[in-house]
Amino acid sequence: MSTSEEEALRVEAARLLFTREPTFVRGVVNMDGLPGSQLPEVAFAGRSNVGKSSLINALLGRSGVARTSNTPGRTQEINFFDLDHRLMLVDLPGYGFAQAPKGKVELWTQLIRDYLRGRTELRRVLLLIDSRHGLKESDRDTMALLDKAAVVYQIVLTKADKPKPAEVEAVADKVRADIAKRTAAHPHVLITSSEKGTGLAEVRMELFNLAKPEAV
Repeated sequence: MSTSEEEALRVEAARLLFTREPTFVRGVVNMDGLPGSQLPEVAFAGRSNVGKSSLINALLGRSGVARTSNTPGRTQEINFFDLDHRLMLVDLPGYGFAQAPKGKVELWTQLIRDYLRGRTELRRVLLLIDSRHGLKESDRDTMALLDKAAVVYQIVLTKADKPKPAEVEAVADKVRADIAKRTAAHPHVLITSSEKGTGLAEVRMELFNLAKPEAV
């Protein structure tokens, strides 16, 4: 079998994994509520309203798995989804601006930080960045936290259908220059649109490579 044929089989296997019905495990509001699990975890992190829930739904080809809203701060707990007993997808509350009481936002923010630096099952963080705006200070704070905790994170530009292609690439170039100086950053920046389907196959492949092997 040629290398190209092997790669095509892996791409198809990744696609099939994400056709499986995900199981909602639980939503937690403190570290004591985290589920016990032997599965590798991938967390979706980013500023409020960056498109975390939309990306999860698009990857799974289902509209109602993760709750979406135009109101920043809708996701108010850490939500865990078991994908075929091979991978745990983790939808984190958005950080930064949210239409919620300040005290509650501070609790979410602390919960996110505690999870990111203390979860041994966490294999990668997909750090979502709005392609219209690029990196913000709160994103850089999270990157610094992950660098210090030695947790691998990969930048995913979202909503790439909104700006012009040249504008998206300019933002991607700036992000690449930034992460080149960071110790825990994955070098490959992913560019996506949940609405148009751009980049979804590539994200699935990245996560497939982290998943537990299929039982024989």
